[in-house]
Amino acid sequence: MGIHALKQLIVDPQFELVAVWVSSDAKAGKDAGELAGLDISTGVAATNDLDAVLALKPECAVYTALADNRLPDALEDYRRILAAGINVVGSSAVFFQYPWHVLPDELLKPIEEAAQSGKSSLFVNGIDPGFANDLLPLALAGTCQSIEQIRCMEIINYDTYDSAAVMFDVMGFGKALDDIPLLLQPGVLSFAWGSVVRQLAAGLGVELDEVNETYIREPAPEDFDIASGHIAKGTAAALRFEVRGMKGGKAAVVLEHVTRLRNDLHPDWPQPAQEGGSYRIEITGEPSYAVDLCLSSPNGDHNHAGLVATAARVVNAIPAVIAAAPGITTTLDLPLITGKGLYAG
Repeated sequence: MGIHALKQLIVDPQFELVAVWVSSDAKAGKDAGELAGLDISTGVAATNDLDAVLALKPECAVYTALADNRLPDALEDYRRILAAGINVVGSSAVFFQYPWHVLPDELLKPIEEAAQSGKSSLFVNGIDPGFANDLLPLALAGTCQSIEQIRCMEIINYDTYDSAAVMFDVMGFGKALDDIPLLLQPGVLSFAWGSVVRQLAAGLGVELDEVNETYIREPAPEDFDIASGHIAKGTAAALRFEVRGMKGGKAAVVLEHVTRLRNDLHPDWPQPAQEGGSYRIEITGEPSYAVDLCLSSPNGDHNHAGLVATAARVVNAIPAVIAAAPGITTTLDLPLITGKGLYAG
C-alpha cells in the first residue's frame, strides 16, 4: 500500500512530501523516489526515526503500515502522531472506519484524546473496509424509499495478493483446517468488519441489536502455488464469511467475503462479475439494487487495482481531513471527494 501512496504524493503537485518514515534499517537513508519505484530523486531521504518526522510538523501523515499483526504498536503510532498536532489518513487499522461500539474504550479513548489535544483529525479508509462498503452503498441508499437490507460483498481470487503475513498468518490460508488463524478467532471478524455494518446502520439511522459472524473454510484439492507461497493439499484454500448487523431478528446490514485462491474452488459460492474478482452491493428495498464494482489497471490485475484504489482513497482525502474538526472522522463526516485535479487528459 505504501508504495502506491508514496508515488501519488510525489507526482501529484498539490502535495509536498517532507518526510518518509520506514520500519527497516535497509530502507532508511534511501530517497523517496527510489522507494516508490520512480526514476527521480526527491531529495527526501527515508528515516526510521519517528521523532525526526514529527519534528518537521507536516500537515498530514499517510499511514499505510500493516496493523493486523501489530495492533498495539499501530495504535501507539497513531496516538503519537495525532498528539503532535499532525492529521492522519491511513489504510489501517481498518476498524477506525467507524470504531464506536467496535473498539474497546480503553483502546479508543487514547486516540480520541490525542486528537483533541493535538487539534488533529484521523481518517482511515480504503476499499474494503472503505468506499466499496460505505460511500457507494450509502449513496445508493439515499435514492431509496424503503430499505430491508444492505449487503456488501467482496468476491475475489487472492492468488496474486503478495503478502505472506496477511495470507498465511492473518487469514490462515495454507494452514490445517483445525488451525484457527488470527482472522477467525472468536470475535475478530466482527472486530475487523464491525465498523462496516455499524457505519451502514448509523447512515440508515438504525440502532443494531447485535453484530454476529459466521464462516466456512474449504481445503485445497491438490498442491498448488500462489504469489505468497505454497498451498498444500488439504489446507485452507477458500474462505467465506459474513458479519451481520441484526435488528429485530433480521440481518439489516451484512458484510460478506468470498475469498478463493483458485477460480475453480467452490463454484457454487457467489461468482465475481469479472475474471479474478469484484465487489458487489445489494440493496433489498424500494427500489432494490444490485451493483457490481469491477477494478482493473493497465499496470496490473484486480488485486493491484485494489491496492492503488485503497491508497488513492486516503491520499485524495488529505485536504478534507486537514479541514475537518479534530477527532476521528468518517465517510459520514467528510464532504464528497470528487477527484478534483486528477484529470490526466
